Amino acid sequence: MKLLAIEAQQFGSYYLPRYQQVEEYGGNLHLLHGIGDPDFWPSPRYRVAGSAKIADIIAAAAAWHAEQHFDGVLTFSESSVMTVALVAEALGLPGIGLDAARNSRNKLLMRQAHQRGGVPHPRFRFTPDLSSALEAAAEFGYPVVLKPTMGTASNFVFRVDNPEELAVRFRDASEGIARMLAYVLEPEGVDLGPHGLLVESFLDGHEHLFEALVWDDEVSVGSAVDRATIEGKNFDDDVHVAPTSLTAEQLEQIRQIIAGAAVAQGLHRSVLHAEIRFHQGEPHLVEIAARPGGGGLDMVARVTAGYCPVLGSMDVARGVRPALTHYQPTGVYMMGTCLICEPGELEYVSVPAEVSESDRTLLARITARPGAVIKRPPDGNNILGFLVVTGTGADEVKQTLEDYAAKIEVKLVGRPATTTDTPWSAARQLAL
Repeated sequence: MKLLAIEAQQFGSYYLPRYQQVEEYGGNLHLLHGIGDPDFWPSPRYRVAGSAKIADIIAAAAAWHAEQHFDGVLTFSESSVMTVALVAEALGLPGIGLDAARNSRNKLLMRQAHQRGGVPHPRFRFTPDLSSALEAAAEFGYPVVLKPTMGTASNFVFRVDNPEELAVRFRDASEGIARMLAYVLEPEGVDLGPHGLLVESFLDGHEHLFEALVWDDEVSVGSAVDRATIEGKNFDDDVHVAPTSLTAEQLEQIRQIIAGAAVAQGLHRSVLHAEIRFHQGEPHLVEIAARPGGGGLDMVARVTAGYCPVLGSMDVARGVRPALTHYQPTGVYMMGTCLICEPGELEYVSVPAEVSESDRTLLARITARPGAVIKRPPDGNNILGFLVVTGTGADEVKQTLEDYAAKIEVKLVGRPATTTDTPWSAARQLAL
């Protein structure tokens, strides 16, 4: 199968492992970047359009399609979901359509779709200025959540507990959202929908992430993981655990919510990454993206649930009905975390062989490069990379994660070397 992958603007080497997986699964992957580095992917299966303008990307894709006759087009990038929808339509290939892509990218349009579809969701309001944000927060009741409409990875997402804090965070987020990388990497010349800030009611319960598929409005949940972290006000200490603690009844209730939300967003044939958070004992939808989850969630799905979101993406891209497998844990336990450090200019990150080569390490990947400026809340939400470990029990994987994180050395320019921490070990240090 000959597939065309697209990023409107290249996000470093973040998606390179996904492209390599497509090849491992038998795909003949061609890669088109609107803006990208030369020689990133093997020639002649790599082209750079030299422009982030959607018309230029479509023209480059169409010219290449005339030569290669691609079976499908796909992306793993949240910032290129709309680009791929437009390219697929222009090339006459399967796709989700621009409206569904926009509903699945812009959080305001997504919330409005959920509201129309009767899907459980937090109360929300688009707040173009501080006065409207304060009014919404007063109506919903504190705490509230402040978030960008075009955000990803919890950038400029804050829990706010009072009006004074909201005034500060609204200023921080308003200044920051124009330079969010996920927003900057969007194509030029596409109506992205309203770009600004939402105030949402706070959901007070536990949170879970799902890799799923919808095909002709039938939804299957292939993977489920729990978010288990010491949550602060920035939603940045992502720790994920599998197998899930949810019951079969809860999983079915969530599957039905995901199905309703997918239809509401206009997604009828798509891979899905869904996030659910409980409130007063009932599941509510946080978001659904029309792409697989990021980080190592694809690997986690394969190892802990026997489901592969990359294979699902390949099938959906070429209009082939994927295997709709329902969640069945394999018995492998997993715990993973984002690797986080203090803000500053990164000099190096060193992962020792006893971590990277351990049979208990599923993923030890550094995504930040030397020279990168690491920004932490409230200025941004940059991470160093990901660490995911496996084992035969929950206590074992938690201890392994803590032990391995403490062995990864981080050096910022002008500062002594230190190590990464899990949220639990960091909390213990603060308590001393």
